Amino acid sequence: MTAQPPTADSLLDRYDDLRALVVNCTLKRSPEVSNTQGLIDKSRAVMEAQGVQVDVVRAVDHDIATGVWPDMTEHGWESDEWPTLYERVIASDILVLAGPIWLGDNSSVMKQVIERLYACSALLNDRGQYAYYGRVGGCLITGNEDGVKHCAMNVLYSLQHLGYTIPPQADAGWVGEAGPGPSYLDPGSGGPQNDFTNRNTTFMAWNLMHLAAILKRADGIPAHGNQRAEWDAGARFDYPNPEHR
Repeated sequence: MTAQPPTADSLLDRYDDLRALVVNCTLKRSPEVSNTQGLIDKSRAVMEAQGVQVDVVRAVDHDIATGVWPDMTEHGWESDEWPTLYERVIASDILVLAGPIWLGDNSSVMKQVIERLYACSALLNDRGQYAYYGRVGGCLITGNEDGVKHCAMNVLYSLQHLGYTIPPQADAGWVGEAGPGPSYLDPGSGGPQNDFTNRNTTFMAWNLMHLAAILKRADGIPAHGNQRAEWDAGARFDYPNPEHR
């Protein structure tokens, strides 16, 4: 009798206790059509089909101050919606940053969002670890010029440096003919039908769910060896400490 392959349920039980936040870093304000949103909708559909609660934020629709402090109203800015958005970030098991390519690089909005994530990276959780520990990150990139891998490299490096765990195949993207060519949602672009993009987007969504579920079942990343508060108090976690010989 041929053994049946394991199902998602038998591997990790469930995904319907997971929350995902996708930040669309398009330069276009709502309700203008965002090509990046078209690709977001593909990954969102995969996760929602498994019961994941998916929230999508278009960053440019919000009054996000420039800077690297958690709340820029404490540093001269009249308003800053980032503290409210940060609450949605920290409530999510999965974070996907999505955006377009401009001049071969991530959009200015993407860079601003990463800077504001960085602004909160020194905050600690209740175990003394950096606040983003125990969460997973990925990215989606669109454009009509080269640069998907360059942009993804920057985003994924930034997320892991801040404390996110990055699964395999954590990025996907689509670029049309070198510009000015059609964008992802333009008629005849071939973007929504592109098998390579659809495959990678699907793999990314599943790997984000798999790893987020694993971390959730394990109660996050083990705390030993990575607690900032303990290090500041003198613990060195088996690393030589000249003050405690």
